[in-house]
Amino acid sequence: MQTPTKPYTLIDGRKISIEIKQEIAAKVAERKQAGKKIPHLAFILVGDDGASQTYIDNKVKACKDVGYHYTMMRFADTISEEKLSKHITAVNNDEDVDGFIVQLPLPAHISVERITDRIRPDKDVDGFTNRNFGSIISKVPLLMPATPFGVMELLRRYNIETEGKNCVVVGASRIAGAPLSMMLVQQGRATVTICHKYTQGLADYTRQADILFVAVGKPGLITGDMVKEGAIVIDIGTNRVEDRSKPSGFGLVGDVDFKNVAPKCSHITPVPGGVGPMTIASLLLNTLRATELRHP
Repeated sequence: MQTPTKPYTLIDGRKISIEIKQEIAAKVAERKQAGKKIPHLAFILVGDDGASQTYIDNKVKACKDVGYHYTMMRFADTISEEKLSKHITAVNNDEDVDGFIVQLPLPAHISVERITDRIRPDKDVDGFTNRNFGSIISKVPLLMPATPFGVMELLRRYNIETEGKNCVVVGASRIAGAPLSMMLVQQGRATVTICHKYTQGLADYTRQADILFVAVGKPGLITGDMVKEGAIVIDIGTNRVEDRSKPSGFGLVGDVDFKNVAPKCSHITPVPGGVGPMTIASLLLNTLRATELRHP
């Protein structure tokens, strides 16, 4: 008689993000009671991209939920890189602002790399500047890239051990895969393999993973035959796909074929509701840290 497959544990990023926001709100209340500075987060949005507007709206709501002060700055997509840089300098010099975000993507005529590196590292709550990126390998990181920070926090709160584990990261982007691999080595003491679009025989690597992280942006890239029994799968991808059953006409899916992969897993993140909510929670944690560093 065949033994039934053990049900997998769904890693609930929404639940954990709510817990984090409650913890932050309590700390903000303590700071207010003690007469200390309340964290202030600023947002810069260029253009009228619908997805970007939704992301900003969610971040503004999160600020309200935890009691942060916030400033919203909007600019037309015709703004020059020089003028945008001057606004960034002004925010850098505004001592009341503890952290700020330049929402991506930017218009094609503006260099993301140059704009990102103009942000003061101690206010860079996205964790994108070269200094913050490099600080990952130090014993005391400054402000960590938000998405991988959120992934590490999920693992910690679900008591998922990484030390000595074989971790495979599919995707080597500056936003997710590359910094996550560094965190897994430095903080998680894991053995890490990084795969990317040039990797040949991807399944040969993913089937060896105790913990598989996927951040590519390709729906259904990881199929059931690419994952070993009992693996932990963290799906970081968020992809819009056509779904006529929804009023909007589209739905969100990850990089993992959830239906066929989940039964083989011990733990797995859903999309939506897994890593996504943790990115905003991480932005809030970074903003609190930035405030505490400058205003203990």
